[in-house]
Amino acid sequence: MAATEREEGTERKPITKAEILPPIINLKPLNFFFDVNRAMSIWPITFGLACCAIEMMSVSMARFDIARFGAEVFRPSARQADLMMVTGTVSKKMAPALVRLYEQMPAPKYVMACGNCAISGGPFKFENQYGIVEGVDNLVPVDVYVPGCPPRPEAILEGVFAIQEKILGIRFWPRPEEIPSPLAEPKKPKAAPDKAESAKA
Repeated sequence: MAATEREEGTERKPITKAEILPPIINLKPLNFFFDVNRAMSIWPITFGLACCAIEMMSVSMARFDIARFGAEVFRPSARQADLMMVTGTVSKKMAPALVRLYEQMPAPKYVMACGNCAISGGPFKFENQYGIVEGVDNLVPVDVYVPGCPPRPEAILEGVFAIQEKILGIRFWPRPEEIPSPLAEPKKPKAAPDKAESAKA
């Protein structure tokens, strides 16, 4: 009987978003100034769990250069970070450590689930499996989901942009569909109407 009660007592409920109190001095320009600084200096925690962590590492390399967007300072301590990129498979053995790190992060804090394993369990989600958490949102609240197996570095950058947009309410960088493709044929300029033809008309 006591053992059953202990098992029920140890079961943890998912963490909900912490309530952030409004600022004492509520000036819109000042708040926007602080939000811009916050969005352009996101400090992720060094938290790679599986193969998606290789993609997270490549985002900080010269080709993709996450430093351009102010998010290259990967912190070794949760107390110095404001973004947790959960990159990879979360085992039930790792779950308490993940929750503890999330609780140690100062508010406002954000979570990005990178890859199918972090989002839903990925290829490890099957009947009667007992070792993998089927989605990190069962443990901590997730702000942005970056699908892929593994997601490409560009997708992780898009996730960072989504976090910035969530902080500010606006997006600084162009969306992928707004960038012209180098393979697309250039648009031909419209020819000016001939003067003789316009005179006839």
